[in-house]
Amino acid sequence: MAKHDEFDDFFGDEDNTAFVDTRADGRLLRVPLSRVTPNLVNPRTDFGTEAELIDLGKSLLRRQIQACPAVSRGAYLKLWSDHAEQIGDVDYVLVAGERRYRGATAVGGPTLNCVVDDGLAKDRKTFMEAVVSENVDRQNFDPIEEAFAVRSLVAEFGSNRAVAQHFERVDGWVTQRILLTHLAPEAQDLVRKKAMPLDAARSLGKLARDNEWDGPQQLTWWQDEHKQRVTASAERSAAKKASKTPIVPKPLTGGAPAGAEQQGADQFYGRKTVSAGTAPGALQVAAQQALTNSVGAGAAPRASDRSTHENRVPDPRPAVQEAETAGVPLDGPWHSGVALMDAAVSRLTPSERSNFILRYFHVSSGIDAVIEDMRGTLTVEDRSSLAVILQQISSGLLR
Repeated sequence: MAKHDEFDDFFGDEDNTAFVDTRADGRLLRVPLSRVTPNLVNPRTDFGTEAELIDLGKSLLRRQIQACPAVSRGAYLKLWSDHAEQIGDVDYVLVAGERRYRGATAVGGPTLNCVVDDGLAKDRKTFMEAVVSENVDRQNFDPIEEAFAVRSLVAEFGSNRAVAQHFERVDGWVTQRILLTHLAPEAQDLVRKKAMPLDAARSLGKLARDNEWDGPQQLTWWQDEHKQRVTASAERSAAKKASKTPIVPKPLTGGAPAGAEQQGADQFYGRKTVSAGTAPGALQVAAQQALTNSVGAGAAPRASDRSTHENRVPDPRPAVQEAETAGVPLDGPWHSGVALMDAAVSRLTPSERSNFILRYFHVSSGIDAVIEDMRGTLTVEDRSSLAVILQQISSGLLR
C-alpha cells in the first residue's frame, strides 16, 4: 500500500482503493460495421440530414472519441426474440450510438468502436433505461421523440410514477410528455418544426386523447388557437407600446351600458367623472386621473364622496330585512351590474369602496377569471383602450 501523506485528508484521496478490471463486463472492441446493427426499440427517428451524417462520418474516420455501448446478439434476443430476422446475422447490437453508426455507414467506414456489456441486457427495463437515459439527459431527443421514449419507459417500469422516481423528476414531467404521443403525425410535425408551442401541443394532446380527435380535427383546433394567440399577442404589444408614451386612449366604440345613459357618463366606470359636454377623449383621461389619484400614496377622500356618505338619508326599514342576508339588502339592484356598482359608489365611504373592489379579487377564481370578466363583450379596440387604463393604474399603484 502506498505511503499516506498530509494531502490525502485534504483531497479525500484513498491510496489503498483497488483498481477494478472491467474488461469481462465492458470490452472495448473495434467491430466491423457488417457485424453490428442498431437495436429496433430506439425511439429516436431524427438523425440529421445526409450532409450532417457525412460530416459526422468523416470525423469518425479521423478519430472516434466516444465508443458505442453494445450487447451481444444472444443477450439482445433473450429480451426480444422476435427481432432475430430483422437484426440479421450480426455479432453485436447497439444500445446507443445509432447516429454514429449511420455516419460511419454514410462514408463507408470500416469499423466502429464499441463497448460490449451484456449487463445492459439484464432485462428490458435495464436495456430501455440505457437506450433512453443518454438522450434524455443530454437533450438529444426532439420533444416528440422524448415523448415516445418516456412512453416506452412507462411500459417497462409499469407506471408514470416509477419512471418519474427513477429519473428523479416530478410525476407531471412524465404526464406532460406522454400527452404528445396522442398528437396526429401532422400535428407532431408542427411541434418538431417549432411551429406549435409545447404548451399548446400538450393541451391539444389532452383534447385529442379525451375526445379521440383525428388529424383534421386537431389541425382545426390549432388554427383557431393560433389565431387567438396572434390576436392576444397583438393586443399585448399595443398596450405595451401605448404605456411607453403618454397618449390619450381612443374613446370606446360600444354604447354605454344600461344605467349609464346620463350625459358625460364614463363607459368603463358607469358614473359621471366630469361636467356634461366634455369631449369623450377627455372623459377617459379624467377617469384615469381620478383612479390614479385615488390609489396613490396618501390620497385623501374626495369631498363629493364625503358629502354623499354623510348626507345619506337613513333607511326607515327595519334592520331585520337586511340581517337575513348578512347585511346585504334583499331588494338591491341585482338585475344590473352597472346599477349595483352605481349604488355601491354612491353609498360607500372611500375605504369601504376600496374593500368592495379588492374583495372581487379575493373571491375570483384566478387571473384567467379576472381577464374573462374584464373582457366581457368588448371589441378588440375597446379591450386595448381598457388595457391602457389598467397599465396606468398599475403605474400609480407602484408609486
